[in-house]
Amino acid sequence: MCVFAAAGPGILGLGGAASNLFIGSLGLNLASGLAQRSAAQSAANQQYQSALIANQSAEDSKRLQQQALAEEKSETEKSSAQNIFAKNIEALQARGRVIASERSGLTVDLLLADQERQAANFRESINQSLESASRQYTRNVKGTEAQFMNRRNQLQSNVNQAYNQIPSLGSTLLNVATQGLSSYASLTN
Repeated sequence: MCVFAAAGPGILGLGGAASNLFIGSLGLNLASGLAQRSAAQSAANQQYQSALIANQSAEDSKRLQQQALAEEKSETEKSSAQNIFAKNIEALQARGRVIASERSGLTVDLLLADQERQAANFRESINQSLESASRQYTRNVKGTEAQFMNRRNQLQSNVNQAYNQIPSLGSTLLNVATQGLSSYASLTN
């Protein structure tokens, strides 16, 4: 147990017992203020560490989402290429059947042109679908980037808030002085 002993009449015109109480109060206020500052610093450091982990998780999530989108786009492109190839074979077979039918004249030319038109329409339809899928892929990738940046900004904001909650040493000392002055005023009245 610590007991303050004042030599003589006390400090600042206070009696010995009042001086001891005043000094003890200042010491407790200082210790309390420094402990609160240390606790806030510790909480901010924990928030920072948590943000680092959460940021890594957000980066991993973005990377996995973008890989899935790229795989989906690749599969769509492969499937479309196979469909175009199949339609080209179908068109060539139809052309061969028309030629093999031994018809001649305008009817054959019209049938061949119709087969070519149908194949071209199919290819164009697939190409437009691919272009649309490519634009959607780009939008989806931008969406994952925006989602990631939003999450990162939120984490940074949380870290900044945690560090802003730490009272400065000057603020802590000023609070101790203010409380000391208030205690002194109440002791002298």
